[in-house]
Amino acid sequence: MKEREGAVRTDGESAARSEEGRSADAFHERIAAFEGRSAATAGVGKDPVNLPMIRHWCEAMGDAHPAYEGPGAVAPPTMLQAWTMGGLSGHGDRSEAYDELFALLDGAGYTSVVATDCEQEYLRPLRPGDTITFDAVIESVSPRKTTKLGTGHFVTTRMDVRADGELAGTHRFRILKYAPARRPSTPDPRPPQPAAAAPRRPRPVVNRDNAGFWEGVAAHRLLIQRCGGCASLRLPWLPGCAECGSPEWDTVEASGAGTVYSYVVMHHPPFPAFDPPYAVGLIELAEGVRMISNVVGVPYDKVRIGMPVRLEFLRVDEELELPVFRAGGEG
Repeated sequence: MKEREGAVRTDGESAARSEEGRSADAFHERIAAFEGRSAATAGVGKDPVNLPMIRHWCEAMGDAHPAYEGPGAVAPPTMLQAWTMGGLSGHGDRSEAYDELFALLDGAGYTSVVATDCEQEYLRPLRPGDTITFDAVIESVSPRKTTKLGTGHFVTTRMDVRADGELAGTHRFRILKYAPARRPSTPDPRPPQPAAAAPRRPRPVVNRDNAGFWEGVAAHRLLIQRCGGCASLRLPWLPGCAECGSPEWDTVEASGAGTVYSYVVMHHPPFPAFDPPYAVGLIELAEGVRMISNVVGVPYDKVRIGMPVRLEFLRVDEELELPVFRAGGEG
């Protein structure tokens, strides 16, 4: 009798899962109908391509390539999206279809959003004086996906950017609209964790292009790439030189001295492994390159541009150490 009851209960659970799957499929069919519909039409950049914006971008990125200054200057290709952004006042060119899609996702409980990635394709350089126009389309809406953040749908939009009417590039932007994951109500089958264990920090993405950097960090060395062709220094690590294109490189070890070039104070969104507010600095190293990391050793509201800092290595957990910068460390 007990076995029969168990079978009935299992059948009921299977039926519930099947019904849930059918409901998810029906909802996806509904939102997938928005694929191919306009997200924005006849958008116009708020400013023509211009040298001041190019200069500000290059200063922030530490990019001194000569192609981006002077009478024949072009804009850095990665600025493609910058010319289409609406700023704090926003744009009024978003389509009804885009708003309707997001209203459906919100209504289904997928109220949170996180950007996941973007892809850009460059077809021609942008030059000062170019007038920027753009159109955007809802390119794809994924079936329901479950991630560590929660369950939801990936929405990809593609923007075609034109300069004086000529297609200059495309920009694909992908977000996840999701319902935040809830803590399980059933016992966790994994081995119990100590009650006081702190949440783990996210792991850095280590690949063949940056593995040497993280090997250096593990040895308490901050390594900067040096181009084998023109000797330019670069950080973060890249597979080729942005100055001369050479794929050859070696490394030099940073002295550890630096200054705060710029910074932000993070208040939101909260994340379990972090304790906001905290300061994140763009640090200019003595070698002339810049990197982003935490500024420690001083309250977040005391961080200032130009403040001297000194490299140290922070052990986050039993597996991970990170380079951070302690304020006031000239020595």
